[in-house]
Amino acid sequence: MLILISDAFDPSLPKVLSKHGEVTDDKGRVPEADIVLVRSKTKVTKEYMQGARNLKMVIRGGVGLDNIDLPYAAENGIVVRNTADASTTAVAELAFALMIALANNVVTATTTTRENKWLKKEVKRVELFGKTLGILGLGRIGIALATRASVFKMKVLGWHPDVNFTDFAEIHHNMEEVLEQSDFVSLHMPLLDDTRGLINKKTLAHFKDGAFLVNTARGKLIVEADVAEALKSGKLRGYAADVFMADPPPPDSPILSAPNTILTPHVGAETKENLLRIGVVAERIISEFVGKK
Repeated sequence: MLILISDAFDPSLPKVLSKHGEVTDDKGRVPEADIVLVRSKTKVTKEYMQGARNLKMVIRGGVGLDNIDLPYAAENGIVVRNTADASTTAVAELAFALMIALANNVVTATTTTRENKWLKKEVKRVELFGKTLGILGLGRIGIALATRASVFKMKVLGWHPDVNFTDFAEIHHNMEEVLEQSDFVSLHMPLLDDTRGLINKKTLAHFKDGAFLVNTARGKLIVEADVAEALKSGKLRGYAADVFMADPPPPDSPILSAPNTILTPHVGAETKENLLRIGVVAERIISEFVGKK
């Protein structure tokens, strides 16, 4: 069995997986590979799979599967798995860190201080304490963020199409109700036909004036031009993103020039601890797959 590690994982992973067969990072050996491990960089398209003649399984190190042609994989008996359990803590902590940084105007304060400007009165801050957080998407990461927000004494509202009850948030079945009440909104949904462009001019109109938006899920959940306009008008007080329309975003992305933003280069899963967890989960998936054969 040939296992191809196509993207960046923890350096210990090849040795961990070697018990199951030969392990390589040579992408030129795609046609020979039985199992391919990817993250977000490798696009497992129909053409990619057609060229991988021996392919039996694709493991996505992370949560989102939008870089894999799932219908084609299913039609051709290629098993697709992710390591969703592994990334919860890393992404939830980043989302929370971005919320704190937005509320405290950390980037502006740092940049201007380094420029020998002392904007003690001009750099405005707000507290998370007592504020309302609206979470769109109450999967593992959304729930993990809710538990952290509750420790800071925030009120947590949640919207998820098929979540009716949870101990961690006050569920609303109407997304607009969540937006209208939230001081902070955090996105934690997969990219689907129903969620693509969900945050747009129409839904932004339901936001509180001066609300903050955080996106560590998928860049295409928002309409970038509409969010940029909301930032310029002051409808949004700030936007923090770890995800974009593409990795990296094109130079003409309106988000890159929008005011009051914090932008990180898709590092949500990039903790040492998480990369180790991803490896553990990937090895377990392969072990179970091999055991069933």
